[in-house]
Amino acid sequence: MTLCATENEASAAPEAAGRPYAPAFTIAADGSYAARLALADVAGASGGDGTGEGAWFVERWTLDGPEPYAVPLPLDQPEEPDSEVLPMADGRVLIRRRVADRHTVSLLYPTGPGTGELLLGTVARAELRLLPPVPDGACAYALSADAHSTSVWRVAGGALGPEQVARVPGRCSGGVWLDRAGRMLALDRAMPGGGPVKAVAVDLERGGEVSPLLQIAPESNDRLLLADPGSGLLLIRSDAPGHDRLGWGVLGSCLPVRFPECLRLPDAAVTPFAVQPGQMLMPESCAVALRVDGASGSWIGVWRPAGRRLHRFAAPGGWQSGRGVWTRDGLLRLPYADGDTACGVALLRAPEDDGPDAPPGPGACGVGGAAGAEGLPAAVPLPVCRPVPLGQAPLTGRVLPG
Repeated sequence: MTLCATENEASAAPEAAGRPYAPAFTIAADGSYAARLALADVAGASGGDGTGEGAWFVERWTLDGPEPYAVPLPLDQPEEPDSEVLPMADGRVLIRRRVADRHTVSLLYPTGPGTGELLLGTVARAELRLLPPVPDGACAYALSADAHSTSVWRVAGGALGPEQVARVPGRCSGGVWLDRAGRMLALDRAMPGGGPVKAVAVDLERGGEVSPLLQIAPESNDRLLLADPGSGLLLIRSDAPGHDRLGWGVLGSCLPVRFPECLRLPDAAVTPFAVQPGQMLMPESCAVALRVDGASGSWIGVWRPAGRRLHRFAAPGGWQSGRGVWTRDGLLRLPYADGDTACGVALLRAPEDDGPDAPPGPGACGVGGAAGAEGLPAAVPLPVCRPVPLGQAPLTGRVLPG
């Protein structure tokens, strides 16, 4: 499984340092649901973000129907803005809350005119962070790290509430699933004695057995950002070329990791957020969506390893930044919420690599090819999807607890 060796390339100006993105919006691995913390205006309430009056509440988006719609899941008390949410495959939303010196984990779901809550348990750790959704959506996991080791917790989907399933030496961050079953987890590990950060694979069915995953150069920091289990495509950030660069490789391959020149942008941070599925054994054909942050703002890039070029598109207004999901036929779905649309999805067709390229222009994403000489395609009108009352938004065909 180990990737080694590196492709030699000419050096250039380093990429801008990556910016932290708040995990305020999470999409299920299959794109069926999403969840976020939303801010509602409440008379007399103190805004959780310090910007005005309001109260934080959980909101679930349904994305796999004829049109997207939002279901609010408020409780008697507002949520704290540092809580995390994660949609489950059955339509419930998992929420992690900090309570004093521990963390509680619950499932929220619509029930009649209100919101039901199922407490799963607590984790007595100083820090706890939810991992990305497992591909099958039936379980949820979290990381708890200290100075010398990192614990992997199954916080939903087990028989006895939250339970520790692995303990990995070193302080781990990141978190990328390498298979569809949720068994193999990639983590970026720093050892207590110092040294570079290296991505490792953790087998959760073998008690957290650890094996090397990325070893590009002996002293390089090699982090895994994204992986597609079907094709084996890996998106990597490493300083093996002399400074941080975005590269790609293939899981289990002996070929070198490549650092494309087109992904090295001066004074801009490039972060991949979605890989096109369904390209079995064809990693070079996968379309990759990237968020690009520069001095003039953020825009969306689309790139394929085989194409060796970066197509640029303006982001839709109100885009849930850094979030999106590909369909198998190359349609990028970008969730957004603006003043007119409370729950919307902008569509972007993956462009062919033989068309012209141009810098991003104003406006939202529409269905179309690569940007042409006259700028981006015109925005495609999308339906306004306001939050649906709970009584009108049942979980059709899905099982509710109780």
